[in-house]
Amino acid sequence: MLTTIEAIKTRYSCRSFSGRMPSDEHLQIIAEAAVAAPSAMNNQPWRVIVVKNRELLAELETEAMKNLAELEDKSMYERIMLRGGKVYYNTPCQIVISVPGSDNNWVNTDCGIITQNVALAATALGINSLICGMISFSFMGERGGEFKKRLGFPDGFVPGLSVLLGYADEAGIKEPHEPDATKITVIE
Repeated sequence: MLTTIEAIKTRYSCRSFSGRMPSDEHLQIIAEAAVAAPSAMNNQPWRVIVVKNRELLAELETEAMKNLAELEDKSMYERIMLRGGKVYYNTPCQIVISVPGSDNNWVNTDCGIITQNVALAATALGINSLICGMISFSFMGERGGEFKKRLGFPDGFVPGLSVLLGYADEAGIKEPHEPDATKITVIE
């Protein structure tokens, strides 16, 4: 298992998964890392949903692409189509973080923290990941309520972010981004 710093330095956004499912043991470890995330006033406003059902994942992706295609601004849809027309990149598993329907900044911050825990825990275990903001597009259309029920969202909860998990296929293996140290300022 990688150290925390090694996981931070080697993690990258995988955009091509082989379809091979991580073990239940590893998914449990990752889910436990998720709920260990800190939150504002220890409110823990999230629900962590591990989705392994490939048919459901395919339905979520189809709905996301349909809703993206219906946007007035087609630029995001067109960019995704240039990448192969997938928002979930053949992932066998997705951890969906649902949060109370709110524009509170602390809920958004907490959601970001929990997804980082998931991505780093996965990397430490040798599992590839992609923090995915596209999950909300699966819930925008007429099937949004149905998907909330199928995923067990509590009343009033909405999709926050998700993390795609699996193992990279050959096209998905890449180097992590080069950190830009010029973005660091030290004030003494």
